[in-house]
Amino acid sequence: MPPSHDRIRLRQPRSFRRGFGRRATSWPHSLWTLAFVLMSAFAALLHADAQKSEILLLDIKGAIGPATSDYVSRSLDYAEDQNVELVILRMDTPGGLDSSMRDIIKRIVAAKVPVASFVAPSGARAASAGTYILYASHVAAMAPATNLGAATPVQISPGLSPSPTPAPEKQGEGEDAAEGEGDKEAPAEPMKQKIVNDAAAYIRGLAEMRGRNAEWAEKAVREAASLSASDALEQGVIDFKADDVPDLLRAMDSHQVTVLGEPRVLTTEGAIVTPLAPDWRSRFLSIITNPNVAYILMLLGIYGLFFELSNPGNILPGVAGAICLLLALYAFQVLPVNYAGLALMILGIAFMIGEAFVPSFGALGIGGAIAFVVGSLILMETDVEEYTISVPLVVGFALASVAFFSLVVSMVAKLRRKPVVSGQEEMVGSVGEVLEPVDGQERVRVHGEIWGARAAESLGRGQRVRVKAIDGLVLVVEAEPEED
Repeated sequence: MPPSHDRIRLRQPRSFRRGFGRRATSWPHSLWTLAFVLMSAFAALLHADAQKSEILLLDIKGAIGPATSDYVSRSLDYAEDQNVELVILRMDTPGGLDSSMRDIIKRIVAAKVPVASFVAPSGARAASAGTYILYASHVAAMAPATNLGAATPVQISPGLSPSPTPAPEKQGEGEDAAEGEGDKEAPAEPMKQKIVNDAAAYIRGLAEMRGRNAEWAEKAVREAASLSASDALEQGVIDFKADDVPDLLRAMDSHQVTVLGEPRVLTTEGAIVTPLAPDWRSRFLSIITNPNVAYILMLLGIYGLFFELSNPGNILPGVAGAICLLLALYAFQVLPVNYAGLALMILGIAFMIGEAFVPSFGALGIGGAIAFVVGSLILMETDVEEYTISVPLVVGFALASVAFFSLVVSMVAKLRRKPVVSGQEEMVGSVGEVLEPVDGQERVRVHGEIWGARAAESLGRGQRVRVKAIDGLVLVVEAEPEED
């Protein structure tokens, strides 16, 4: 019976079996195999990560101002350069400046990448300017226990509050009705109506562009209405309600948006989220555009230049004052500044400085303090609390300035009352002693110095005299009465 193939393999020569074993267990071959496997796995991981989309996460906290606008604008520029899948604006804001809000909205509308506004975390809000930004975004979402709305524009300048005027109550007939006509409140001023109508038309246009509830948007402007997250989702104000960013990414996956007129389907499931924090420029801008900081910088700049001009050569006050003043002017350039208030502040400081040099019995100082305080209070043309000058700060600087210049005035007055202790003026009234005449001219010793002198009467040696005047290098003297 012929041997089977299995028996043939088992009966292979021992030398062949040992050779095969040595080749199978050679260390170089095993290391090369392991390295190849690891490289293949690493390449597969890199390919899988490359297939994942990237999403930028921006945090907007606090009042919206010039620094926020700069942060969002430059972040969107970076997102477009990197061709990211989506930019998420995670908002918690009470509102902000109208100019900064409109700059952000214009940049979102012109963006080449989709932008999603997400009101989060729970307890956050997107009031006033935040509501406009949410309506302008391609995707609107909110976390539980958040709210939006109250988008009525606040006061733009003193006396122009856009809040609607309440309707007068219906009056009775006859004489009571006649009296009631005089008590009726005047209708809202045209400027107020213009502000509200402009804001209502603006947010309605954003709602129509994104296909959201335009009626409620206008109600949020005209009646300062607000909505919770659940109500906003039910009424079509937002697109999604999510607990956090990963939950929002799962909800937005395969959602279609329109970017610059072209439809685009979002791929957010498993995407890489990259937080993008403000850089040093945005942080520096947020510091100097704080109205209180800009206000202090301006005052430090003015006082620094004043000390440099009054004491030339110190250099340090002038350099520091010039830098502070330029920084303050840059901050005021991007803030809603009332230039009448700025002029009043400068005039007030000039008056208080003038009080130190011109004796006005306090008129310049008091008038300067009043002009300074009034100018400081009306310096910012907005009622947004985060962008107004602190009243305690204004009062503190005013009192400090008045106290400082009062101290300077009192010191100047004391110096004027003191007798002169040097120079020719000090010689007048001094007492000296007559020496022997030389070449027919009297000689007197005053303060240890020998002067030529003349007198209306004859003088004797050793007689005490008092200086009446100085004529060139000759003293005009008179005899000093002898003491008892």
